Amino acid sequence: MKTKKKDRESFGHMLYRYRTLLLMLLPSAVLLIIFCYLPIGGLVMAFKRFNYTDGIFGSPWVGLDNFSFFFTSGKALSVTRNTALYNLAFIAINTVLEIAFAIILSEIGGKWFKKITQSIIFLPYFISWVIVGSIAYSLLSYETGTLNGALQAIGIDPINFYGEDGWWPLIIVAFSAWKGVGYGMVVYLAAILGVDGSLHEAAAIDGANIFQRIRYITLPSILPTMITLTLLALGKIFRGNLDLFYQLVGQNGALFDKTDVIDTYVFRMTIASTDVGQTVAIGFYQSVLCFITIIIANWLVKRKESSYSLF
Repeated sequence: MKTKKKDRESFGHMLYRYRTLLLMLLPSAVLLIIFCYLPIGGLVMAFKRFNYTDGIFGSPWVGLDNFSFFFTSGKALSVTRNTALYNLAFIAINTVLEIAFAIILSEIGGKWFKKITQSIIFLPYFISWVIVGSIAYSLLSYETGTLNGALQAIGIDPINFYGEDGWWPLIIVAFSAWKGVGYGMVVYLAAILGVDGSLHEAAAIDGANIFQRIRYITLPSILPTMITLTLLALGKIFRGNLDLFYQLVGQNGALFDKTDVIDTYVFRMTIASTDVGQTVAIGFYQSVLCFITIIIANWLVKRKESSYSLF
């Protein structure tokens, strides 16, 4: 009994001691609860035929009908496959580029050159996807695009990018890398700068060249950061970036076979249909897939090295 009382007093003392920090945390906690936890109750609409008269909890139950509509529409497999493959490509390519740029910036000399280069690579991260969509159209337009203009200037026929879907996996991956690599590069650069410099000095004295130091010191040192960021990305592997796909592709049906992901499909359904339950069901389906993926990935990492796992 005394131990329990002491623990309660200790907990209360900690609350009082960190009261300022907890008050600073309170607004974020309230926003998190309002916008992330309270909406979870709306998942019940996935199993109901929602109408505004009866509301969320008063609408009639329809069981799995909302899910069956999605799986019998003929689009479930293709949009799920596209979402997963695109995100795998984003994770693989962006991670390699982020680490490569971070290592290069950490090794090159010249303070001002390093800062300018880092700023140039990081700048696209702050550009809106609306602007990126306009840039893509200016480059790829069949009649007025800069790229087709250059092709015509050297005697090559222009390419109808917005009428042929074969090019778009490369285009989308390229724009995703161009816009997102800068942010990840800064994260990895911070991890690299946190490596003990004496390790590199000792390796250099022992005769290790720059590539050997990168392989045996830098990469193993940032491995925990790499695994953590990859696990977090895998947790969203079945969620497409709506801004990216919608701003680059829009409502161009000729490109849907290669570019349509779950989020763009749901967006079009939301506009075209008043059945909210069907769109909620697809969102629920996404969440379950993401949950299963992150659990499996974290379990595999935990089996190999428990200290690198998220939980």
